[in-house]
Amino acid sequence: MIGFSAEDWYQKASAASQTGDLVGALGAIHEGLKAFPETPFLWHAGGSVLMMQGRHVDAAEHFGKAFSLEPKQFDHAVDQAIALNATGRNREAHSVLKKIEKKGSKFSHYCSTRANAERALADLTNAARWYDRALRIEPDRPKAVMGRADVAMERGEAKALQWAERALKLDPGNPVLWLAKAQALDHAGDHDGAIVIMEQIIAQAPGFTEAHRWLAQLRHTRGDADFASHFAAAAKQAPQDPNIPAIWAKTLAGFGRDAEAADVAATARKAGTEEAHFAMLEAVYAGAAGDHERAEAIFADLDDTSLDRLTHEARHRIRRAEFDAAENLLNQALARAPSDIGSWALLDMIWRLTDNPRAEWLHGQSDLIQMRDLQCSDRLIDQTIAELRKLHDGAGQPLGQSVRGGTQTRGRLLERTEKVFADLRRAIWRTLDDYRKALPPADPAHPLLAHRDAYWQLQGSWSVRLTGGGPHHASHIHPNGIVSSALYLVVPDAAQDDAKQEGWLELGSPPVDLALDLAPLTKIQPKRGQLALFPSTLYHGTSPFGADPGGERMTAVFDVVLSR
Repeated sequence: MIGFSAEDWYQKASAASQTGDLVGALGAIHEGLKAFPETPFLWHAGGSVLMMQGRHVDAAEHFGKAFSLEPKQFDHAVDQAIALNATGRNREAHSVLKKIEKKGSKFSHYCSTRANAERALADLTNAARWYDRALRIEPDRPKAVMGRADVAMERGEAKALQWAERALKLDPGNPVLWLAKAQALDHAGDHDGAIVIMEQIIAQAPGFTEAHRWLAQLRHTRGDADFASHFAAAAKQAPQDPNIPAIWAKTLAGFGRDAEAADVAATARKAGTEEAHFAMLEAVYAGAAGDHERAEAIFADLDDTSLDRLTHEARHRIRRAEFDAAENLLNQALARAPSDIGSWALLDMIWRLTDNPRAEWLHGQSDLIQMRDLQCSDRLIDQTIAELRKLHDGAGQPLGQSVRGGTQTRGRLLERTEKVFADLRRAIWRTLDDYRKALPPADPAHPLLAHRDAYWQLQGSWSVRLTGGGPHHASHIHPNGIVSSALYLVVPDAAQDDAKQEGWLELGSPPVDLALDLAPLTKIQPKRGQLALFPSTLYHGTSPFGADPGGERMTAVFDVVLSR
């Protein structure tokens, strides 16, 4: 408008925003920028509106432009980092924040944002340090207290419970924080106290699915036969909430009760809530339970073209030995999501079964699979074992994981506060660097080699302990990684018998539900202090132990992911 100043356009946008008219607000800002393109506060205001619209990529560009025009105003950079983190561009966000560290470190909102960026890059030690700094400046900053409580839990800190209680004082009605307190109690060994809190949360918030999942985990660890009964009560309390039966079915399937999971999905489907979604879930779980005709009838009538449908039906086609149809579905899936680990893993099975030469390209190239001595002393291995035995004594079988008859540690193992785990992390990085150097050349079409020279980070780390009597790892994949691992710490005597091969790592072994007559691509004998590294696109599991009750197999495991 003629005669409008930059401030006038800003006020017009603010008035629109206050009435909820975000489109009008953004329109006013962009009109102002046409007339005053070098005005930092208009670029910043545009970024704020775009954040409210969920357009984080565009918001980051607007905040970045404001910062380039007014570099002394560090809030432009802080907001740019927040937007970048929201898009998953965590390394860029960290770089932006580093540029203004000297000035920003005096302010709590900078420190809290910096902590979030460190956490996104899996550096929980620095995340804790920056949250602590934020809270020294502003002791009751809610997001910093909540973030610090989460980090304390992930690192297994002794004061995790105190942090959760501190966060609850700021927001006592927040069910997520009550969940955090219950988890802290469980970590501290008060399993019954954790269950009481979880039951209270669910009674008041029946749709809080993460609380349901954790309660099932706690009850299963305690030995409750009907560890998922609370789902039924919640479904009656909130019959229109589709999330309850969805997580109920997933939880049952996570403990191998696929037939029951299929029936839960079928009941939800008949109720008419998100019928197509539950039809697919019923087909998925029925197929996993071996009821292929039931699954076939549903897939034949399913009007769904999503990525999930493509991959799940491909799995169904593999079970029926319809390999051409399965491969076609997986090719469609990869056209949409070229890095989808699950699709590549299923293609590996098909290509090996049909003698397709691409199987050799995918997993048969030299040094994609490596066994390396961990670059550390025997003393570090001994210290790690001693600490892990303490953690396993309070652990249980994890929900939805591959462990069968063993225990798995909680939280992020390599980010724990004990010095031994920091030392272990450094040794793993040294060994991982050698693995990367020995890989075949970069290949943009290959799901691992495409990222051979990219930034890597460790995400998710835990330990598994299996004892004698038949426990094992069911064949599985880690769908969020690019490289998977197994560090052998304790190896049972039975594993040294080349004939029995008890507790050996089996790479490329098909999961049981596919019912395939396909031998593993390779078997690896576990040896103390050795680190197995292999593409995450390989299904992997272990052969069972025998009946020796004194046998023990302990590993540390982590995923390598892309650092963005």
